[in-house]
Amino acid sequence: MMKIGNLDLGEMPLFLAPMEDVTYKSFRYMCKKFGADVMYTEFVSSDALVRNVSKTRQKMTLFDFDRPVAIQIYGHDPEAMAVAARVAEEAGPDFLDINFGCPMKKIVRRGAGAAFLKDLPGMQRMAKAVVKAVTLPVTAKTRLGWDENDKPVLEAALRLQDAGIGALAIHGRTRSQLYNGPADWNLIGEVKNDPRIHIPIIGNGDIRGPLKAAELLGQTGVDGLMIGRPAIGRPWIFREIKHYFRTGEVLPPPAVEEVTANVREQLLLSIEWKENERSGILEMRRHLAKYFPHLPGFRDLKIALLRAETYAMVNDLLTLIDEKYHGMKVDYSDITLN
Repeated sequence: MMKIGNLDLGEMPLFLAPMEDVTYKSFRYMCKKFGADVMYTEFVSSDALVRNVSKTRQKMTLFDFDRPVAIQIYGHDPEAMAVAARVAEEAGPDFLDINFGCPMKKIVRRGAGAAFLKDLPGMQRMAKAVVKAVTLPVTAKTRLGWDENDKPVLEAALRLQDAGIGALAIHGRTRSQLYNGPADWNLIGEVKNDPRIHIPIIGNGDIRGPLKAAELLGQTGVDGLMIGRPAIGRPWIFREIKHYFRTGEVLPPPAVEEVTANVREQLLLSIEWKENERSGILEMRRHLAKYFPHLPGFRDLKIALLRAETYAMVNDLLTLIDEKYHGMKVDYSDITLN
């Protein structure tokens, strides 16, 4: 059984990874509906929280369906992060998470996210400051290292454990890889199985389906699995993995009609959350681009979906998809994540 602090997460929990402009309300709802055990908000800037930026505070709005749920924060200054952690704690999450892994330039050049992989003592000080600032459990997410020649993840894990971090999620790529190339789970396994490590280790990267999930779990023995981009356009990946772990059977791909029904549901939730039809549709476009892989002759319909401006337009297109591909399955095998 995996625990974060006193929070019991059960046997082999599945985590929805925090992703900017992705893990907002409607998408979290869909993933929870299909079996995700633990939610994260989009990551939020400590500086923006200290300045009380309303858009950033909105990202921390939590719902009953979310739980258990974490708010992930990032920043470069321990004092500002401590203040931000207290602000985030007031929003009522079950635990807080520190982002030590985001590889994007706009984050790294501010000395945040994966930049701490070049400053492990600074990472440890940051973690200590946040842990000390709040009463909630604090976890962290990081990567293997900076590049192929610099992979200090085991040292990072030991330092974070010493700082009071309650669990660590590890993405199996370096900062220089961004999201390219295969994730390397060997080092994740080394961290998990090092006798000095006593906190739960969560594996992340390239979990594209139930067979891969089982392979990586068997390879490493991690305490939990975190799924990010493979869930975009495929929130039922959590259901597929749980079913396979429980029965040893691979569920058949969803029918087109099931996919379109879920697209409608997610889009309506986005519009409701944004309180604006166009904003809700714009929020959904990243998901619409991923929802119908491998359908033959789908290019023009995909372009039309991504250009649609109203719910009525999207709904009409989904009806056309239902009619054109009636009875077909949507095959998510061998999809690319870029």
